Amino acid sequence: MVEGSRKWYEKLPFALLGYRTTVRTSVGENPYLSVYGTETVIPAEVEIPSLRNVAEAEIDDDEWVKTRLEQLSLIDEKRLAVVCHGQLYKQSMAKAYNKKG
Repeated sequence: MVEGSRKWYEKLPFALLGYRTTVRTSVGENPYLSVYGTETVIPAEVEIPSLRNVAEAEIDDDEWVKTRLEQLSLIDEKRLAVVCHGQLYKQSMAKAYNKKG
């Protein structure tokens, strides 16, 4: 990393990656998964392939397309689950707040 605070902009991509891939309590998912419907591939996994990347690389094109289409069909379900989780979290926070007063 860069020393000193004058070059904060060089640290920004790392901070954003951490923020976008951290699970939020309020929705139960990370923002990247909610938007794109797939898990994040961190830069280290590109250089040193993870088991997930190796498994995807060894399937043929037709199987890969089929897998991607199945994942796309599940995005709406994942987003609905995030909305439901968010509503439950909001209700529990409101209940806890109202209980104090």
